[in-house]
Amino acid sequence: MTVIEPTLTVERRLLRERSVLIACDEVGRGALAGPVAVGAVAIDARASRRRVPDGLRDSKLVAPARRPAVAERAASWVCADAVGWASAAEIDEHGIMWALGMAAVRAIVGLRDAGVLVDEAVVLLDGNHDYIAPVADFTPEVRVQIKADRDCASAAAASVIAKVARDTHMVTLHDEHPAYEWAHNKGYASAVHRAAIRDHGLSPHHRASWAIADAPTLF
Repeated sequence: MTVIEPTLTVERRLLRERSVLIACDEVGRGALAGPVAVGAVAIDARASRRRVPDGLRDSKLVAPARRPAVAERAASWVCADAVGWASAAEIDEHGIMWALGMAAVRAIVGLRDAGVLVDEAVVLLDGNHDYIAPVADFTPEVRVQIKADRDCASAAAASVIAKVARDTHMVTLHDEHPAYEWAHNKGYASAVHRAAIRDHGLSPHHRASWAIADAPTLF
């Protein structure tokens, strides 16, 4: 399989319009348990001229054992990074799109707290739908791009940073609820996870609305 190397072509073009670029990507959207996370990284024109870190890819294309090191290199390359979260309870109450938007807003606020001038930034969002603007209390200029996490180095950095953070969090939750094997499945609907739900019911970290929707495959 040919692996596409992410580049900075899109970032350099957008940075001709704005002084700061913020790239966002989500992880955990399809899981039955745990929060959804959105990684956000900020780069400027100077960072966009640096060499893309070795091994940087969309997190799905990086071997799990290599992700922490790649995430560390990515965090050293960007100007700032943050991860925002929305809980399983928030997903149940408000829906996944609201949760994605709120997690992204929280990540961007984290960048602002780190000194990034977010009001001067353009946001590069992986996907085909702007889920940030409907929930933001500021007015970000959002550019959506399908496969940005594959093609754009900044979005790949956001992806792998968020993935490592969420996986680490799910391992911590596994220690509280080992029956669901979250250390291995990270909250996704593996056969072992589904069997544990049948045997033990739902934990406080499950997305109850998602588990109910998955009921035909669970029961």
